[in-house]
Amino acid sequence: MSGGQNPGDARQPGNEFKPGSGGPAGALPPEAPEAPGTGPAPSEPARSEEVTGRQRLRAGLWPPRVSRAQLIVALLLFVLGLGLAIQVRSNSDNSALRGARQEDLVRILDELDNRTQRLEDEKQRLDDQRTELENSSDQAEEARKQTLEKERQLGILAGTVAAHGPGITLTISDPAGAVEADMLLDTIQELRAAGAEAIEINGVRVVANTYFSGDGGELRVDGRKVESPYEFKVIGKPQDLEPALNIPGGVVQTLEKEQATAEVARADDIVVDALRPPKQPDYARSSPQ
Repeated sequence: MSGGQNPGDARQPGNEFKPGSGGPAGALPPEAPEAPGTGPAPSEPARSEEVTGRQRLRAGLWPPRVSRAQLIVALLLFVLGLGLAIQVRSNSDNSALRGARQEDLVRILDELDNRTQRLEDEKQRLDDQRTELENSSDQAEEARKQTLEKERQLGILAGTVAAHGPGITLTISDPAGAVEADMLLDTIQELRAAGAEAIEINGVRVVANTYFSGDGGELRVDGRKVESPYEFKVIGKPQDLEPALNIPGGVVQTLEKEQATAEVARADDIVVDALRPPKQPDYARSSPQ
């Protein structure tokens, strides 16, 4: 055995494997590189795992599972969106004053300020009356004076007493007979909104229950026939009454579209002396409260 070689002698110096040589017996050849595109074929378990993952994703998405908190949040978002939509729609509506001129808008604002001031003055007057009643040494006499003053004011509103004061005269000429009863009613409403305190039309006193009837050229006020020109005598603040009739789309412009003319004249003293007979109510009675 001393002269023999062991199998492990191939690793001894001089016995290494050299390319191109046959190499020692029993040595394995080097591994050949794998061809591109070749490799281990996917096994069936991997494919089954991919299908299972999709199934899990589908099962997680459907049917949807919604919690109570998510439902509340969705409802709040819906209500918020609906409110925003309504707000945007209301802001996008065309305004009747959008096409008005700057001076017309200024005049309308002045009219609103004047109405506010009248209400403030009325409030202050009532507060003063209350203070006088509370502080007067002779409250019975003070109450009597205020009662008489209130009776006079109510008589003016009811048309049972004559009145005079500053105001305007409105004259409507209608040669074509195109003015209708509703146009005269709109005129009365516009004057009342501007602070008119007493109104008379062609000798007929206008009160709370005044009505207009008839067609163009055959108009009646409280059953009494009136003819063109229609003359309105109005007691009130002229600085408020005249602009109210001349606002864009107001009384004057409406009458002009019907080929009628409207002339407004201010006066320091207007006399409204057409009277209405006092009417005793059938059922209503005065109450101490």
